[in-house]
Amino acid sequence: MKIETERLMLREYKNKDAEKIVSKINNLEVSKYLAMVPHPYLLKDAEWFIEDCLKSSKKNSRKKYEMAITSKESGELMGGAGLSNVDTHVGSAELGYWLGEDYWRQGFMNEVVSALIDFAFEDLKLNRVIIPAYVPNMGSNGLAKKLGFTLEGTTRESARPKSTGKIHDTNHWGLLKKEWKNGKD
Repeated sequence: MKIETERLMLREYKNKDAEKIVSKINNLEVSKYLAMVPHPYLLKDAEWFIEDCLKSSKKNSRKKYEMAITSKESGELMGGAGLSNVDTHVGSAELGYWLGEDYWRQGFMNEVVSALIDFAFEDLKLNRVIIPAYVPNMGSNGLAKKLGFTLEGTTRESARPKSTGKIHDTNHWGLLKKEWKNGKD
């Protein structure tokens, strides 16, 4: 499965991606707001993650779509993004993402998240996409707001990323299909 944007290609992970993932995500500035990413992040962590993604991609009723973010121009792995907790009965999924620090503030994540929202609503026929973002994560909170998500609430002291062990409050952003369509018209 592939999703193409103006500058990027989102694709399924490959075993050969492991070293590149480590080189991008083994940075505390990248991992400090990612719940399940330890620091340091080792090759064995990336290999386990890729194997888990490959297993998930073969299931008939997928519960997650984890994708590598790559440059269309160079093919370089830049980060990762995906939908998890996909519930086709309820029509919802949770959106998550990360990007190597050298690619920050260049509009890449706006492209990625917009493409994943389109995929969720058009291809998967979902009705709702959720972005959980730790309160101090200004980038993720700003992106959710910019893309038209509604802040639906904050859960206090609800998360502790493996990388730092710090407890964070979490903002919960929601977007309905009808809101996304209206914003694009």
